[in-house]
Amino acid sequence: MNERIRHATLDELTLGYQEDETGLVCLQCEKRFNKGEVYPHEDRYLLAEAAILAHIRLDHPPFYETLMQLEKKDVGLTDKQKEVLQDFATGLTDKQIASKQGIAHSTVRHQRFVFKERAQQAKMYLAIYQLVEQATQGRKQDEFLEIHEGAKMVDDRYIITKKEEDKVKNNFLLSEVPLRMKAIPKGEKRKLVLLRLIAKEFNADKRYNEKEVNQILWGVYEDFATLRRYLIEYGFMDRTTDCREYWVREGQI
Repeated sequence: MNERIRHATLDELTLGYQEDETGLVCLQCEKRFNKGEVYPHEDRYLLAEAAILAHIRLDHPPFYETLMQLEKKDVGLTDKQKEVLQDFATGLTDKQIASKQGIAHSTVRHQRFVFKERAQQAKMYLAIYQLVEQATQGRKQDEFLEIHEGAKMVDDRYIITKKEEDKVKNNFLLSEVPLRMKAIPKGEKRKLVLLRLIAKEFNADKRYNEKEVNQILWGVYEDFATLRRYLIEYGFMDRTTDCREYWVREGQI
């Protein structure tokens, strides 16, 4: 998930674009349309807002399809639920969906009802949460680290505050610039804090061979093999099946 989508408001996600001081930015490809400028479209010219809507409609699939490609931890939907929602979007009847999915007609009707209930609950939750945030503005709150894109089996290990991060840095780093570790911690949260930092030692746009990965990790800590394994296991890096190429997973840096 790109950072614009992650931080977009509900209204922005519905529209498919984000507005800032100078213009409008497409959430799918980050193409910018500057305010006050006109853009050619077929046999006419469009202002920024009309131009970006035309761009979204013509140059991208429906935005709900892009959002449904996100992982379950991001959208709370199983693959089967995504398929049924896609069928709803394409206009299939409940009977057609039941036949296509190999499920009972009554199951499809029940799922349609469940989706509507969840949408209603989500709307109320968002209202409550926003009101609570407004009520707590100005008070000191724990700042949580964002969960990285490749996180696997997300659980309490990933609930890490900025204060906890600072404590781990103080206890396990010799220096932050350049990054040098004293030891590899045993606790899961502590490992995650350090692995986030280690992932930033790599260029997000580059593919590395194993020797290059080892050289970078050896500069951080002598047990580079363990660090390399943890980066893969915890979803910060990925590699080819033959282990010839390594890369930082999207959204880690």
